[in-house]
Amino acid sequence: MCLKLKKGKMRLNIFTVDAFAQKPFTGNPAAVVPLIQTLQDSTLQDIAKELNLSETAYVSPTSASVEEDKSQQWGKSSRFSLRWFTPTNEVPLCGHATLATAHVLFHHLNNNHKQIEFETKSGVLLARKLGENILLDFPKNPPGELHPSLRADLAGLVKATVGDDLPVKELKISHETKKLLVRLEDSCTRQNLESLRPDTGILMSLHDGSVIKGVMVTLRGNLALHKKEEEEATYSKDNKEYHVLSRYFAPWNGIPEDPVTGGAHTVLGPYWSEELGITKLKCRQCSPRGGDLDVTIRSDGRVDLAGQATTVIQGYINI
Repeated sequence: MCLKLKKGKMRLNIFTVDAFAQKPFTGNPAAVVPLIQTLQDSTLQDIAKELNLSETAYVSPTSASVEEDKSQQWGKSSRFSLRWFTPTNEVPLCGHATLATAHVLFHHLNNNHKQIEFETKSGVLLARKLGENILLDFPKNPPGELHPSLRADLAGLVKATVGDDLPVKELKISHETKKLLVRLEDSCTRQNLESLRPDTGILMSLHDGSVIKGVMVTLRGNLALHKKEEEEATYSKDNKEYHVLSRYFAPWNGIPEDPVTGGAHTVLGPYWSEELGITKLKCRQCSPRGGDLDVTIRSDGRVDLAGQATTVIQGYINI
């Protein structure tokens, strides 16, 4: 969607949406830019850099044609192309910006379908209405073991992320998404997790981003405990509403900390599902903004991510 201005300039519609959030100023903000026209990748990157949010999503209806009223396509089409850009680069997958895009299509562009499809670099992704939530159908990315040499190479990075005092129970890696999973010992608390303040400059000096683009630090929530275990637990009860707690640091993608990360839960979900022996997980990302996700691990190699979203800004950008 755009309006042409004088001297070849154009005005693009833009929405800023807080994803995985029930109220403004929580969850993870993403910009959504609906496009009919084709823009150069350098322009898409410049817009994302200007907006300076963790992700900017560009969405276009795949069935638009010159003969059709293009404004009608937003409501009629059920299939769209979707790309995501951080302030520094394009990424192959982003959960919260996909949720934000579906929210804009359903609630602002009057899309009349209950389910829509997105063509992306990670394949076709589905989004559908589910009560007050929007449910995303994403690929499952279960993490694997670290090779001993890689474990040694990343030891300094792990220490710089969690510090000297918090014990680490396990390390895993998702090569597909370039994410490192750092699980803290069960004796750690949510307050411990929330107190982490890694120096992202140091993180980047310890690794060049060739293998790892983000570090997930995760902790078992008290909801994961059996009743007897919960009665005997000596650590804080503040985790009781969730199976999984996490934070996500991705300075290699220009994101010091991502507030709530759908893509990270395509890795965290399969890991914790196997650890806990359940397929439905209530997850909390414990960034300062914070956000909740309902994660369901399916048997067909997919992950369902469900959450809410709210629009905080609607306007234009002139380019």
